[in-house]
Amino acid sequence: MGQVFFITIKGIFRDRVFQGIAMSAFFFLVIPAISSLSMRQVVELSVTLSLSLISIMMLLLSVFLGGSSLWKDIERRYTYSVLGFPVSRISYLLGKFFGVAAFLFLTTVILGATGMLVIRYVSVLYPPIRHVIWTNIFYSVLFTAFKYILLVAFAFLLSTVSTSFFLPIFGTLAIFFIGSASQQVYDFVRSPSAQNYSPFIKSAVIGLYYVLPNLSAFDLSANAAYGIGLSISGIMFTAAYFIFYTAVILVIAAIAFSRREIK
Repeated sequence: MGQVFFITIKGIFRDRVFQGIAMSAFFFLVIPAISSLSMRQVVELSVTLSLSLISIMMLLLSVFLGGSSLWKDIERRYTYSVLGFPVSRISYLLGKFFGVAAFLFLTTVILGATGMLVIRYVSVLYPPIRHVIWTNIFYSVLFTAFKYILLVAFAFLLSTVSTSFFLPIFGTLAIFFIGSASQQVYDFVRSPSAQNYSPFIKSAVIGLYYVLPNLSAFDLSANAAYGIGLSISGIMFTAAYFIFYTAVILVIAAIAFSRREIK
């Protein structure tokens, strides 16, 4: 698994994905100018824009790297050649996944550090009314990485059962949008506004809520922007949720990949 891990990372760098991320990081330079348009919440806007930019870049990376990394190897028959060596399918799958996950985490660290420098620069130019809580920003960036690593696990799961490029890419995007809205839909179904809906629809929505990922739980941007206190128990629960859910998805992906016929 270790060799597959390092080969995957080398392959990502060889595709010049990292250079593209470095170039796109120049968008951070525009944030101070845009934030200055806000008369009263300049720093808060800079935090929101920085975290949003990080999230957009990570979404693109998780969808295209997660959706194409394994599928591309299967399509080009690299997987067939590698599995001819004493490498199990599970080791190969996990090596690929952890390679992509490590690259995403490294990218998050770099983008997060860049975003913090921008926020610090804006806070010096426009001293905020409330102090910037850097711990909240740190946790927001960290859980952004967790969210998109979980999304990569779904992309790998779809790649193990798909013979087309479209399912891993568009399926991962669909899971992202559904997971981002699942909490709001769940709250609406349980509210008095949904009393006219049938019990069957409510039960179906609640059932899907517990099965599908709740990606909004990883969004701490409001806490970072407005200095809202974080719950330690909530952070620990979300981290445990990430580990458990990712592990379950990888187990399902490993079972599907072990049963797939590769030619």
